Amino acid sequence: MTFAATIITLYPDMFPGPLGLSLAGRALTEGSWSCEAVQLRDYAVDKHRTVDDTPAGGGAGMVLKADILAGAVDDVRERRPDCPVLAMTPRGKPITQARIRELAEGAGVTILCGRFEGFDERIFEARQVEEVSLSDIVLSGGEAAAIAILDACIRLLPGVMGAASSGAEESFEEGLLEYPHYTRPSTWEGRTIPEVLRSGDHAKIAAWRKARSEEDTRLRRPDLWERHGGVRGQPASGARHD
Repeated sequence: MTFAATIITLYPDMFPGPLGLSLAGRALTEGSWSCEAVQLRDYAVDKHRTVDDTPAGGGAGMVLKADILAGAVDDVRERRPDCPVLAMTPRGKPITQARIRELAEGAGVTILCGRFEGFDERIFEARQVEEVSLSDIVLSGGEAAAIAILDACIRLLPGVMGAASSGAEESFEEGLLEYPHYTRPSTWEGRTIPEVLRSGDHAKIAAWRKARSEEDTRLRRPDLWERHGGVRGQPASGARHD
């Protein structure tokens, strides 16, 4: 089954963009996923192809119109009824790796990219559009965030990554940050690879990686550590760093 990515945007030339390169690009060529960029202005009803208007109540900027957004969403949803519709907005719920995995296991996703001051709020309830945020940052538009989300989905599609285990040990897959990595040379500028990783003892290596994953999450991302099941409220396991 081909994963169908549809992006509703004012800048369709931004797609596939970097997703046309590397592993995602190869998967696109091989048909593992498809990319359709839909021009929002095609759903405007006036000769000027107007998609926005001034904010109700006054204020700076312009707001994308609910009727134009609905026209685009309805058209795509009629063709791809099994694909959830996401809207990229700082007001949305932060996307998680668990949600990414759900999307990757489905038929595809439609992403609505905002511009200007954002969307007319009525589109979310009227069309059951899921509000999603990439991070606590403000971008010029939703396109860059959409590319990041699609990249996260595409790499999980069957056959895209070389090793099946590559995706399972990444940061956030188990609710924790990934353990640190090293490679040759074993000594560089006086810094050596931890001895345990050179020991060949797979059980000790696995234990070290688990301990470092827990410790780094506790120190660097206490919010993740707090939410992580099974270790909540417990100190991280000890880990030797030499």
